[in-house]
Parts: sequence; C-alpha cells; structure tokens
Amino acid sequence: MKRLLQIVLVIAAFLPAASAQQLAHLRNGFNLRFNHKEVQGANTRLYLDSGSASFVDVPTSDIADCEADTVATANNPKPATVREDISRASDATGIDEDFLASVIHNESDFNPRAISPKGAQGLMQLMPQTAARLGVRNPFDPAENIEAGSRYLRQLLARYNGDAVKALAAYNAGPGRVEQFNGVPPFTETRDYVARVIREFNRRKERAAQIARKETAAQKSTN
Repeated sequence: MKRLLQIVLVIAAFLPAASAQQLAHLRNGFNLRFNHKEVQGANTRLYLDSGSASFVDVPTSDIADCEADTVATANNPKPATVREDISRASDATGIDEDFLASVIHNESDFNPRAISPKGAQGLMQLMPQTAARLGVRNPFDPAENIEAGSRYLRQLLARYNGDAVKALAAYNAGPGRVEQFNGVPPFTETRDYVARVIREFNRRKERAAQIARKETAAQKSTN
C-alpha cells in the first residue's frame, strides 16, 4: 500500500473561495503572495486566502511595497510540475500525495519563493538548519524542497509511530515542543495549523471519493 496515513475522514465546510492575489515585495529580495492584509502595530498581517485562519506576520518595515499579482512570475513552477514533484516524493516516502499537498498549501500557498518572518524557506517552509541537515543545496528549488520536506515529515511520522497529528505539530513547532507537552503544544498557531492541514486533507479525499462515485455511476448507466 502506497498510503502511509490512515486518517478518518471528517467532512468539513469548504473555505471561502480565494479572490485576487497580491504580492508583497520584501526588502530582503523575496516576495510573499497574499490575499489581503491588516496592519497591526509594527507588523503587517498578510492573509494567505480570503479567510482569516491562514496568515503570516511580517514587520511592516520589511515590506518595500505591494502590488496586484496579475500574472504568474517566472519563478513559479507550473502546477503540473509541482504535482509531479509531490508524486515523486510520495513514492519515495510512502506519504499520501493529498497529505503532502495539504501541508504545502498551508505552509506556502504553493509559492516556491515564500520566506517566513522566522526564516523558513520554500514550498515546505524549511528552516535553514533543517534544510542543511537534510542536505538541501537550494531551498527555493521546488523539487529539492518538496523531496527534503517530505523526507523530514516521514522522519517525524516514524518518530511518532504514524501519528499524523503529532507529526504535524512537530513540523510546525518542533519535536522538542511535542515531547515537552506530550502531544500538540498549547499554541494557537500550532493547533490551528494541524486542524487546517487535516481539514484540507479530508476535503481532498472526499472530493476524490465523490468523483469516483460519479464515474462509477456513469459506467453503470452505460452498461
């Protein structure tokens, strides 16, 4: 069996549809794609979709300017390429493709040039020290980032005996915090992150099941 994770499907409401995206140009040379923003004191909160659950906080002084993201940049890989990279990583690690895609969506919104205020980089938001330990040469290369991030996630799943919730918490907050609290740490950011990834994974699986049911019904009707 290819799929390592066995997570019970919990059907959740779909998130609001994303509207026009924008780009924040950071003074360090990187860009962050976001949906809308909100200034909060010395920081600007960049919301990654039209909702309010997924966001990053960036010092306002670090943002050079913002503009509408009307065209895909040359640095962004074609979706098909990312899907192929995810599929290869899934084959290599045994982690379900939909699970990897859900992690990537919540980490970077599929932006290979994303960089967090804490310094996490690329599609799977690898911290520099983690990337170095995994032998990553270019964290902004989509294939290399996905391969290394998936390998790290596989290590965490093995560490917690296949417990996806603990593995996700460790991916977000670090294994030390999971051990400290003997489970998901009581941090709002981490708890929200784990919930978002699993919710999206469940949606992807339910959507696939609906498509399969429709295809089966169509085949029966033609027989």
